[in-house]
Amino acid sequence: MAVYTHGHHAAVLRSHRSRTAENSAAYLLDRLTPGMSLLDVGCGPGTITADLAARVAPGAVVAIDPAADVLTGARASAAERGLTNVVFATGDGNALEFADDTFDVVHAHQVLQHLADPVGALAEMRRVCRPGGVIAVRDVDYAAMTWYPEVPALDLWLSVYRRTARRNGGEPDAGRRLLSWARAAGLANLVCTASTWCFATPADREFWSEMWAERILAPGIGDAAVGYGYATQDDRAAIAAGWREWGASADGWFAITHGEILAEP
Repeated sequence: MAVYTHGHHAAVLRSHRSRTAENSAAYLLDRLTPGMSLLDVGCGPGTITADLAARVAPGAVVAIDPAADVLTGARASAAERGLTNVVFATGDGNALEFADDTFDVVHAHQVLQHLADPVGALAEMRRVCRPGGVIAVRDVDYAAMTWYPEVPALDLWLSVYRRTARRNGGEPDAGRRLLSWARAAGLANLVCTASTWCFATPADREFWSEMWAERILAPGIGDAAVGYGYATQDDRAAIAAGWREWGASADGWFAITHGEILAEP
């Protein structure tokens, strides 16, 4: 079992709630039609789930996540949007509690990077996806992140994060491995793409820099890194200051590359 490196601090959830189907699942959208059944694995606060549910309505949508407290907010958000075709439940991506061939679409965003057995999770997604259905997976690649201007504390942040995520049992550079993992899981008709998030406007820089400054100081990645001996408390403070230095720069630019896979069972 892997440890969820980020934890569920308010800053983490603020980042997750900024995700939509348009900015995080665009590669899947033209495969969706009304009436499809869909499983969202590792749904978090459910913002992407809600967008997908609106697109496949009246098709039934099930969204699972191991964090029960996060699902409370997901349910409230879906209810506010008037969505009646989505159900949220706790669940494990490596042991899906559904019969074979249950769903037309099985989706996971930023999930495989946190699992000790990503190939096993893809095999489970394959099992519960109906013949002719689609499996859609998108994951970040931390080593492919790039930014300007150069801030030495952000180099330290990236090194600390990648070491800590691997110590926790995950793979922070999952994006480049999706094709390999999908082939190992026996998925067919693979379509591989990549897309980015870019933070370059004043509002984007403020959002992204302050979010990470808070996250490195909050319980989660920062505590784990110190516990493993990968960082000190002074390092945490320096990283937070580095994020705020980057965010305050009028030249600030940050790009995040994601790998994407569309496949059939």
